[in-house]
Amino acid sequence: MLISKIFKFDAAHKLPGYNGKCKDLHGHTWKLIVAVEGEVKEDGMVRDFREIKQIVNGKIIDKLDHGYLNEIIENPTTENILLWIKKELDIEGLRKLTLYETEDCFAELIL
Repeated sequence: MLISKIFKFDAAHKLPGYNGKCKDLHGHTWKLIVAVEGEVKEDGMVRDFREIKQIVNGKIIDKLDHGYLNEIIENPTTENILLWIKKELDIEGLRKLTLYETEDCFAELIL
């Protein structure tokens, strides 16, 4: 079974070398979806959502929220941010990460 938790954070970035508006400093309210796969255990859960929240907040959201992404990720495209998140997260059963830059622009990383 696959379970998912949604997180939001606000952060600014600019895309170096990009030919368009995004080359300049701007911000987004990002939406991150973390999906974990596993069997339903005796307690009726695949994983406690509270535990996922603690891990993701501590390793990702607390580092990115209200920050300047270029100070953390050299070229902070949505795709590169997802790769950074994958590297930082240590969640057993992690199967998919989805990151929305805007309401209709997102990237998915299937693990």
